[in-house]
Amino acid sequence: MAKAYALQLVDVYKAYGAKVILDNLDLAVKSGELCTLVGPSGSGKTTLLRLILGQEAPTSGQLIIAGRVAGYPDTTRGIVYQRYSLFPHLTVLDNVTLGRRLQAGFFERMRRRAEFRDEAMHYLERVRLGRHADKFPHELSGGMQQRVAIAQSLIMKPRILLMDEPFGALDPDTREDLQLFLLELWDEHRMTVFFITHDLAEAAYLGTRILVLSQYYSDDRGSGRHVSRGARIVADYQLPRVAASTETKRSPEFVDLIERIRQEGFDPEYLQHARDFNLSHPDAFQTLTEYEHDQG
Repeated sequence: MAKAYALQLVDVYKAYGAKVILDNLDLAVKSGELCTLVGPSGSGKTTLLRLILGQEAPTSGQLIIAGRVAGYPDTTRGIVYQRYSLFPHLTVLDNVTLGRRLQAGFFERMRRRAEFRDEAMHYLERVRLGRHADKFPHELSGGMQQRVAIAQSLIMKPRILLMDEPFGALDPDTREDLQLFLLELWDEHRMTVFFITHDLAEAAYLGTRILVLSQYYSDDRGSGRHVSRGARIVADYQLPRVAASTETKRSPEFVDLIERIRQEGFDPEYLQHARDFNLSHPDAFQTLTEYEHDQG
């Protein structure tokens, strides 16, 4: 498989006992893409994130990161959660340096203390929090805490930055500010980002690519209790260059895209057949089994 891909899933299934959560997923993500993932409740968005992070293993199939089969969690994958992953008893600076210090042995930590501090200050300045380095998390607003959490991940220089509804707990103004902030960071560093959100407008605004994961579809396996069908990627859109202005959210094209996504992924009455999924992204592909796709 092409080394240009930062992330690949090939024939990935995830089941808990007889219940299938993710069903024959295929995905190829190039380095530097900002992928947003949406889907209805129960579609397995968080399960997919846990597979990519390495917290769980696929029931079957391959999950490949930078050409190698993904293993247990490591520093190649950073994570920013909705709730801030900050230690309340540590200062902002100590929270950001923590990952680097834990990687090093005792004597290396002592020898490189100033280097780690300077590196952390660089990222804190980049997230516009340099003057708050000596504060504790409870002294910061929610948006500021989330920026610290992003700096905490960036300092580890992950190949893939995973974000699990990172702005979901914020008020609308702070949320929009952090959307713009994330776009600035992405534009500067061209990170590979995998961003989960329940907000369709946020997904369409931020992403260079939007993935719609849904359990609402049909195939040739029939229906009834004997069929255990998990969620699949039912739509995969290539989006224009990341938007620079929030005014984009009010354009007719943007509104039309949101409505298409809502129908394709969120309407339980709109059951596309697996062979008819809207996989328009150039890197989109899928492998259907003979039971899923009866050539007739």
